[in-house]
Amino acid sequence: MGKNLIAIVGPTATGKTSLAARLACDLDGEILSADSRQVYRHMDIGTGKDRHQYAFGAKTVSVHLIDIIDPEAEFTVYDFQKQFYAAYADVAKREKWPILVGGTGLYLESVLGGYILPEAPPDPALRKALESKSLGELQQMLLSMTNRLHNKTDLEDRERILRRIEIEQAKRKPSKIPVFPEIRPLVFGIRLPRPVLREKIALRLAQRLNEGMIEEVARLHEKGLSWERLDGFGLEYRFISRFLKGEMTKRDMISKLEIAIGQFAKRQETWFRRMERKGQAIVWIDPDYEQLKEKVLEAIYESSSAD
Repeated sequence: MGKNLIAIVGPTATGKTSLAARLACDLDGEILSADSRQVYRHMDIGTGKDRHQYAFGAKTVSVHLIDIIDPEAEFTVYDFQKQFYAAYADVAKREKWPILVGGTGLYLESVLGGYILPEAPPDPALRKALESKSLGELQQMLLSMTNRLHNKTDLEDRERILRRIEIEQAKRKPSKIPVFPEIRPLVFGIRLPRPVLREKIALRLAQRLNEGMIEEVARLHEKGLSWERLDGFGLEYRFISRFLKGEMTKRDMISKLEIAIGQFAKRQETWFRRMERKGQAIVWIDPDYEQLKEKVLEAIYESSSAD
């Protein structure tokens, strides 16, 4: 059977979203975002939503799975997977091309690989039983249940630890195996030489700071989002929060943030290589739109001809 999903993946700052948006415009498709921070409302500059990149003259490409929850709320891989399949079904029903784009490896794998994830609603009784435990005791409890933590902030924030414990408990309960739509993806990866990527990270950071990223973080805190919660979002929100609290100078914040984003990009590259070792085919290309479009159309034609 022919392919029914196009995925554009890659590290941060490679320009994959703008490429995917152009492709969606040309193929009459819609974007499905796989970004673990763009799901949150009011977090625009720091997450790089850049809505202008979806506009092409009189036409605007539709985007799903951004701005769907408030930043106070937790959003799990299970939540993403559930909302992805709903959005995917909606796009496919209207005979549009679903184009998945993002760099959050666990989100991407959960749908490209059809992960079976447990439903884990909040468990008030469990939380009541754990309320007297210290942060250290909760950390040890979680580590005894799993050593697969996607983000180290799962061990730094009490609310995140409690949520992860709920999820791990849910995994131990018998549950009905869900029926997913069959995803037959074409996966393209966008790559850049490391020095070029570092330069793009620095330029993008400077641009976002000029656009008011510091003010965005300050507004989020003024509206009630705790410093701990902001720190849990990592990268821009973590370092700018520390600058706003007076823990580092602006110059140090920018320098350390550039390094942290570069390290994050390396971890993303490692994740994608691991996906390939597990059997996920990824066609790696430079961030050149004409090359991407040519390869996509060629792959679509070949998959259709093979039916």
